[in-house]
Amino acid sequence: MTWMESFRTSWSAVYSHALRSMLTILGILIGIAAVILTVGLGLGTQLDVSAQISSLGSNLLIVAPGSSTSTTGTRGGFGTSATLTIKDAEALSSTVNAPDISGVAPESTTSLSLTANDTNWTTTVTGTTTAWTSVRQRTLARGSFFTQAQADASAAVVVLGSETADELFGTQNVVGQSVVISDKTFQVVGVLATAGSDSSSNLDDVAIVPFSTAATALVGGTSSNAVSTIYLQAASDTQLSAAYQEADALLLNLHSISSTDDADFTISSQDALVSTATAVYQTLTILLTGVAGLSLLVGGIGVMNIMLVSVSERTREIGLRKALGAPPWAIRRQFLIEAAILGLSGGILGAVIGVVAALTLPAVIGSSIVVSPLAVGLSIGVAIAIGIVFGVYPATRAAKLAPIDALRSE
Repeated sequence: MTWMESFRTSWSAVYSHALRSMLTILGILIGIAAVILTVGLGLGTQLDVSAQISSLGSNLLIVAPGSSTSTTGTRGGFGTSATLTIKDAEALSSTVNAPDISGVAPESTTSLSLTANDTNWTTTVTGTTTAWTSVRQRTLARGSFFTQAQADASAAVVVLGSETADELFGTQNVVGQSVVISDKTFQVVGVLATAGSDSSSNLDDVAIVPFSTAATALVGGTSSNAVSTIYLQAASDTQLSAAYQEADALLLNLHSISSTDDADFTISSQDALVSTATAVYQTLTILLTGVAGLSLLVGGIGVMNIMLVSVSERTREIGLRKALGAPPWAIRRQFLIEAAILGLSGGILGAVIGVVAALTLPAVIGSSIVVSPLAVGLSIGVAIAIGIVFGVYPATRAAKLAPIDALRSE
């Protein structure tokens, strides 16, 4: 019997029990589809997170305050202590102190209620400088950002995020309208273009005011000069490391700290955030793929079970073929081809379902799913391998049947 004849005979055996064959490959089908979706969701999430972080600027450094320690000795996380001030940001802005830093944007943030007409909305009010739009790579949809003259005069002006503007004013023209923040009336001078969300906040639900205005009219007290974050823009991607070193050395000197181990601030880069997020999602993808792979194991056991049933049902056929001179390897080959056909069928159907689901689900779940050709190809190959591996025992058992015993079976 040639390979082609073995294939035709095997296909005929599989096709003659179509329902049983479909039920057999169901486990492989589900497993392949699950693996493709899991890998695709992991890759898509990595791309989404990387895009969100990179949208802030690939040459961006983020300086955060240090940790605080309570009277009971409890130590908080980084960012819980007001160790950064506007003086630090002004020093970093000096090209003499930090020639590789091209832009500095300090932020002081607080959650406050905004009132426009009869509408109230609580959002994050951020005090910053005029360099904020260029450093954070934000653009305006309407109006303009506040000017340096307005910042110097501590003017009561505000730039709203797109979502904040919609909540307060709906579809009406926002620029020129008045909004009340902490009992002080501010004039809306601009609306930011939509930016979406990052890993920690909604970038469209904000209100931006001059830092001097926030310090005098909204915050006040001893914390008026404190900043929650300082964003630094390196002159170029290649100068990012130099900018990091300059900022670190300057802040240590300003805070009279001799060792970096005792620093009361942290400096992180966008690349570090992307690398961390990617590592986390890669680990999660591997774990989820392993769970999905269990269904492939179940599918393989199903293939072996059905092949054993097939051997039992066709015992007389096997005995007759061996009595007519068929060698054991020919019998083994036929049953292995049958198992491979089951695996291949499950792999192809699972791949089709997985790809279709990957193309349609993003609109439902709101997250990207990337179809990896490598994952699809490997999944189909694994499906065939599972069919063959789990078909070895039934095929070997069929090949070892004695012709006389097989012909005597009922």
